[in-house]
Amino acid sequence: MENDNAVTPVRKAALVFIFITVLIDILAFGLIIPVLPHLIQHFLAGDVSRAAIWYGYFSTAFFTMQFFFTPVQGALSDWLGRRPVILLSNLGLGLDFLMMSLANTLPLLFIGRIISGITAASFSTSNAYVADVTPPQKRAQAFGMIGMAFGIGFVVAPAIGGFLGEINLRLPFYVAVVMCLANFTYGFFVLPESLPKEKRTPHFDWAHANPFGALKLLRRYPQVLGLVGVLFLMALAHMVYPTTFVLYADYRFHWGPQMVGYTLALVGVLAAIVQGGLIKKIVGRLGERYALLFGLGFGTLGFALYALAPSGYWFWAAMPVAALWGVAQPAAQAIMTHYVDPREQGRLQGAVASLSSIAGILAPTLFTRVFATVTHSTHHDDAFVGATFWCASAMVGAAWLLAWYSVAHLPKAVDATAPPPESTVTSEVIAGASDLSPPSTNN
Repeated sequence: MENDNAVTPVRKAALVFIFITVLIDILAFGLIIPVLPHLIQHFLAGDVSRAAIWYGYFSTAFFTMQFFFTPVQGALSDWLGRRPVILLSNLGLGLDFLMMSLANTLPLLFIGRIISGITAASFSTSNAYVADVTPPQKRAQAFGMIGMAFGIGFVVAPAIGGFLGEINLRLPFYVAVVMCLANFTYGFFVLPESLPKEKRTPHFDWAHANPFGALKLLRRYPQVLGLVGVLFLMALAHMVYPTTFVLYADYRFHWGPQMVGYTLALVGVLAAIVQGGLIKKIVGRLGERYALLFGLGFGTLGFALYALAPSGYWFWAAMPVAALWGVAQPAAQAIMTHYVDPREQGRLQGAVASLSSIAGILAPTLFTRVFATVTHSTHHDDAFVGATFWCASAMVGAAWLLAWYSVAHLPKAVDATAPPPESTVTSEVIAGASDLSPPSTNN
């Protein structure tokens, strides 16, 4: 007992650092969300259609790097330890944002975005660090703290980034550089290693570095494949936000980076209200199956209202409706946990995260091409200019139909409306709360 008490302060200091490093990384990423599309547009002489297509390339490249390098960094951390991977990621992000802040051509900016995707893949290593230093009975609480860091970062950062972007489009990049390099310096002197040498793998494990490996698990559980399809369609639809919203809001509502930043911050606040307060009540009242259909129904309606919104005020009015979509993902994942071996729950979440990464690869090209087409051929007041949100609404509507069919044909022997154990519920709420995070964070 004495030994355990002796390491408790070290564990607390390590958890505080991980909280701070995740928060600072999320803040750094969030700062550039409202300005990166405008910076791309600047390189293209203000052509919004071409900017949309190029931003699609940027997003696809970022999520492709996330998909391939998240398991690579995880395998590296099992071999070398968590500390060097996390610190190198912080340093790499800082240097990469510096490169992007100084880029004077579009190809250089694109290369910077590729490097961002590689270095940002360490979020899963941070989760592994938390598991290393936290007793099993306290891990749910610790992961809740990490989820809170994501929530805070994605609420605060876009508003700050939008404000700074109104002053200078490159200013948010400079601030991100300072934050990431300060994070590296702080961690270099404070962060202890969490994985003892005797628990590390003796060599780099290529099998676990395979990004497709987790997907093989799903073949053993055909009863949940319908719900897997639901989550994939949801991940596709969600990509309409990061891929086209900034340019869409500028084109249709004439919003600059500051107004976009404030709007994204409000999205984060509404998501926190739903994920942190309403999910438990809605699932408790409706059960997991009906809560899933409830969330998907409001998502379908919310995206349709976004597409129809003739002004920014109408768009804001639709946001609380669309926010209730956040009930669907935790409900779907919770249902799936009842049909998967308890020893493979982690791999299940890894497979779901891999599907989200694949959606991140495919969706940017789809949404940006649609947006480029409608902006090239229609006026900003035309009803068809909201075509990307119509596509998202159709995807979530298809997910509702698939969910309705899937839950109706689940084995009757399992009561999917019964609440799972407390730790499972907590982890699913956390997973839902980080819906605004890079897909790879759930790995």
